[in-house]
Amino acid sequence: MTVTNTESRKIIVFQVHGEEYGVDVMRMQSIERVQTITRLPGVRPDVTGVLNLRGKITPIIDLSRRFGYEAISFDRQTRILIVAGEEGNVGLLVDSADDLLDVPASDIEALPEVNDDENFYYFHGIAKINHRLVTLLDIDKVL
Repeated sequence: MTVTNTESRKIIVFQVHGEEYGVDVMRMQSIERVQTITRLPGVRPDVTGVLNLRGKITPIIDLSRRFGYEAISFDRQTRILIVAGEEGNVGLLVDSADDLLDVPASDIEALPEVNDDENFYYFHGIAKINHRLVTLLDIDKVL
């Protein structure tokens, strides 16, 4: 999706390991409370398992593990962001999700090239929102 300087983007803001991230609302299907997740043997460590969401088996990725941190500890704030992927919906396990923001395209900048860490691959920009910086997730690269 090409964004001109006069357009804005709606993003869902969520937290992982104490940092704020955002995902384009157009990729969101729903935000769910944590439900029973069935573990699968032999999958990557960041794949928590699958859940039965309204009759569909949905894989769940722990974004904290994907980003190289410890697994998310479930509490009442923990959420699963259901996002549309190329091959179906996927759940992203996050610490919390609490904001829907309208961000002018002029407030979105490319990531600085300060690190060659493979985790930078998952992001496509930073939104400047008042005094906050929200790192924007590239869903296709995460999935």
